[in-house]
Amino acid sequence: MAEHEELQLVTFQLGQEQYGINIMDVKGIVKIEEVRPIPSAPPYVEGIFNLRGDIIPVINLHRRFHIKRPELSEEDRLLSGFVIVNIDGMQLAIIIDKVNRVVTVDRSDIQRPPEMISGIGAEYIEGVVQREEGYLIILNVRRLFNMKELARLGDVGRA
Repeated sequence: MAEHEELQLVTFQLGQEQYGINIMDVKGIVKIEEVRPIPSAPPYVEGIFNLRGDIIPVINLHRRFHIKRPELSEEDRLLSGFVIVNIDGMQLAIIIDKVNRVVTVDRSDIQRPPEMISGIGAEYIEGVVQREEGYLIILNVRRLFNMKELARLGDVGRA
């Protein structure tokens, strides 16, 4: 009996594209909070914010992936915020333009990513799923940062 393995993804918009992150890596979604800039942080680090007593580095994937930030309507701005992810015990907040919903995809529907999608390196992408609304790009949050960057982000979070 061939059993289809399903994957649940938290989906969001970043620029013109739709992205998904494995729900098991997501700790929550929060509204945009006040972000305190950190001197001499990497360019893709927006700063830090306090979430219920935890100091969390805020990552700007627009800068990391060289994506232009879209002009958001008032309604879309209400759906923007941070996706809080947990990478090997470290919490990071990723700025998103608009949260969509949780979707379930069959792993057999996930295709290998093209070498380059809108300027994003394929090394960050777990796969792509064709959907009615277009492609859904599945990010691998563990590949977004190398060990050296994670160590530096951990230092930012303790600053």
